[in-house]
Amino acid sequence: MDRFFYRLECFLKGQVSRKTFLKILLGGLTSFVAGNAFLKYAFAKSEGSNGRISRGITGNADIIVAKGVDPYRNTVEAVKGIGGMGKFVRKGDTVLVKPNMAWDRTPEQAANTDPAVVAALVEMCYASGAKKVNVLDVTCNNEKLCYEHSGIAAAVKEKGANVYFPDHWNVVKAHFPYESPMEGWPVLRDAVDCDVFINVPVLKHHGLTGLTLSMKNLMGVCSGTRGMIHFNIGRKLADLTDFLKPDLTVIDATRVLRAHGPSGGDVNDVEKMDSVIVATDPLLADMYASKLFGKPPMEISYISEALARSPEKKDLAKAKVVELST
Repeated sequence: MDRFFYRLECFLKGQVSRKTFLKILLGGLTSFVAGNAFLKYAFAKSEGSNGRISRGITGNADIIVAKGVDPYRNTVEAVKGIGGMGKFVRKGDTVLVKPNMAWDRTPEQAANTDPAVVAALVEMCYASGAKKVNVLDVTCNNEKLCYEHSGIAAAVKEKGANVYFPDHWNVVKAHFPYESPMEGWPVLRDAVDCDVFINVPVLKHHGLTGLTLSMKNLMGVCSGTRGMIHFNIGRKLADLTDFLKPDLTVIDATRVLRAHGPSGGDVNDVEKMDSVIVATDPLLADMYASKLFGKPPMEISYISEALARSPEKKDLAKAKVVELST
């Protein structure tokens, strides 16, 4: 676009012919449309969806927490504890593994999910018979740099995953059986049509919502003008979670960004907790992770919104929590 505005200035100064300027104008508009998620959705042929159909699988416990210095081993042992990946993934399944890799940050800066956690999940999915394991995120910074510098793209490619940039032309409109501020929102089709959805956020501070947890991480499969989701965000994320119904939630608390999130950048804000939290219920996973961070769960708007719908889960002490040392 900088080149376009430079040529515009030249045209206005009489340094570029009318014919040349029209060519540049057409090229500039094409480039703008190609890079704009909102316009892609506006012109894309999209269908409605009533949301993912969950298999409704429950684990051997409500929450499994694996603690140890190796994030790969923590992930493997936590998934074994919940019942094993074979409990969720069947032969021939297409699986979406959705990490947080939205920021142009290294693993040490803790703004993205640890690559070893994501790689372990991909490996276990294939070992359980998955036909394809897709890995993607709608990033906040340059997508190529995010994928590369997070270390996730390289780690999951080595395990055979299909890691790619989201296609904003290929979305569905979210429909709800109740009135929702997310009605009609464009959601990536690959996140809705997959057989198994594994949500893999990193636990970290977030300046607006208090914390990034699993429900917040689901924004990474939304297209359109995502900044608008931040208005009434508690209600919107609770509805989005209800729409997507993740089968398995894996919260990476290996390195935890304690301040200046969600982007961070200063390694002095990072605390090593060396933990991986696994649950089939995203609300319980988020409540546990919030307490681990030291923040009352009810202070997180999307948790309080979800709890208002499921008040029986309010007392986390009633949940079956298994802690493992690896």
